[in-house]
Amino acid sequence: MKCPHCGHEEDKVVDSRPSQDGRAIRRRRECLECHERFTTYEYVEQLTLTVIKTDNRREPFDRTKLLQGFKLACNKRPVSAKQMETMADQVEAEINTRSKSEISSHDIGEIVMEKLRKVDEIAYVRFASVYRKFKDKEEFLEEMKKLLE
Repeated sequence: MKCPHCGHEEDKVVDSRPSQDGRAIRRRRECLECHERFTTYEYVEQLTLTVIKTDNRREPFDRTKLLQGFKLACNKRPVSAKQMETMADQVEAEINTRSKSEISSHDIGEIVMEKLRKVDEIAYVRFASVYRKFKDKEEFLEEMKKLLE
């Protein structure tokens, strides 16, 4: 592993522990040249997951898009970055258990809404209004009624 501080390629592992619900290993390393410490993560290599869009286009799954959706929905809400990361981890885990190589964007949206509903109802409604493409206030009110039930 190349040191991010000096570029030296030899280090030693100082600490190792499970991370992200056991789906990764977090390692603290110390460079043998400059003695600076840095963190690395080790993951099981995943098969590339393809997302089937509503217009039947296919594109690779992108975790950054998932996190961006959470950030937009949770903007100015009491939802921490850690909570959004956790929700993204949960969505990814659920996607990986549901499908082998392809999943529809619709299924991903439903999983995201389920996670948001449990964490922050306002963020949930924000996401739902964009995801479900509400055309008027009646559709918005219908979703609010479902939320209140």
